Amino acid sequence: MAVKIKLKRLGMIRNAQYRIVVADSRTKRDGRAIEEIGLYHPKENPSRIEINGDRAAYWLGVGAQPTEPVLKLLKLTGDWQKFKGEAAPAPLKVAEPAPDRHAVYEAAAKEALAGGDTGTTTATTPKKSKKKDEAEAAAETPSEGEG
Repeated sequence: MAVKIKLKRLGMIRNAQYRIVVADSRTKRDGRAIEEIGLYHPKENPSRIEINGDRAAYWLGVGAQPTEPVLKLLKLTGDWQKFKGEAAPAPLKVAEPAPDRHAVYEAAAKEALAGGDTGTTTATTPKKSKKKDEAEAAAETPSEGEG
């Protein structure tokens, strides 16, 4: 039996997501698989590539042939170089973990309480110009001739 390591397509229209599977070469693209050894989400930024290196090495060792797209993914992750005994490639870019929404809310609440902000906005009085301030100050102080 000829065994291939290939991509099994999942996801919706224009949102492709793939599983990296080991399957008989005669099965359909999305047909029955022997084992799932990883996943590939190309639409994420950066693309999400997760491969179980131990299982990939096992299947490559027993003669499973990767398809061209899977071979490129194996080369990106370094599993192919490890199997062939070559130098490892540069590490993959990994997306930063999304901030915890609960922690962000708690931090914003603490900041609001510490600042004395009640969450409502208040209207501020417009600032007077310097000329008006000087004119009002002169009108309030009595001159020396009066009095």
